[in-house]
Amino acid sequence: MYKVFVNDKPLFLTNKISKETDFQLFLLESIDIEQLIIKIFQNKIQKAYLYHPDEKEIMKTLKAKIPVNKAGGGLVYNKKGEVLFIFRNGKWDLPKGGTEKGEDIEGTSMREVEEETGVDQLRIIKKLQKTYHIFKRNGVYKLKITHWFEMHSDFEGTPQGQLEEGIEKVAWVHPKDIPELLKNSYENIKLLFQEEPVAHS
Repeated sequence: MYKVFVNDKPLFLTNKISKETDFQLFLLESIDIEQLIIKIFQNKIQKAYLYHPDEKEIMKTLKAKIPVNKAGGGLVYNKKGEVLFIFRNGKWDLPKGGTEKGEDIEGTSMREVEEETGVDQLRIIKKLQKTYHIFKRNGVYKLKITHWFEMHSDFEGTPQGQLEEGIEKVAWVHPKDIPELLKNSYENIKLLFQEEPVAHS
């Protein structure tokens, strides 16, 4: 199953029909995906399942209808085991950003962490899950697919938020304080801290 967040509301792309009652279920063949997304954006639908026997087919259809923005980001630990967070637009987030021409996704992720927080000496430890998020810019819907990597850093200095990106604060957060901070974050970011096996690598 893929979890796509539309305006922070979940749209699940699934090949299983569940008996959940608080979700609306739509069949891929019989729905206009763009109309569905508009309805979620307008708060007319809070949670939805989009069903097809082959869930990859649903993702393919989604990508065909909505332009994709590819991004990379980092879940960064320091030597003390603290995690690097940024504060922007009134919410806690993790450093991430779009790929530049000719860049591989690991390069994007490390560059974005360094640009947004000033933290360098980064090493990628492993690939984490991808997250999916639909947003609207200049009247156009886009699907942002963010590739996440766990990174470690020996950086000793003070992190500096990138002001032109609207980053007000950068903080190293102790793991025990993360659940409180996630209450004011995004659904995609919460997913990265759920100890669930990564389905789609």
